[in-house]
Amino acid sequence: MTGINNKAFTKRLEQLRDVVQRDSELTEKERKPVALDQSMVGRLSRMDALQNQAMALEAERRRGVELQRIDAALARIEEGEFGYCAACGDDIEAKRLDHDPTVPNCISCARGAD
Repeated sequence: MTGINNKAFTKRLEQLRDVVQRDSELTEKERKPVALDQSMVGRLSRMDALQNQAMALEAERRRGVELQRIDAALARIEEGEFGYCAACGDDIEAKRLDHDPTVPNCISCARGAD
């Protein structure tokens, strides 16, 4: 694809990966198992702690998916396939890549149209 600055996208993706990994490290404590110590915490407080843990685990799962998308985009840059739709091979619009450099498909394929 002409007009794409792979170095700029590589830098942006690497920075995004660093942010996601840092967020993961910062929330590690929230994902740990909740202790079953009824003497220190009431039943409702424990339920709140379990709910917070569940939300933290889901956020971590989403960060994992985001890291996979970032790594896949970096691999496409390495292979010279960045900026081309993984489904149809057409160019992905520059605005779409500027908005989210991890997208693997053009807008038509993302919508399910051919």
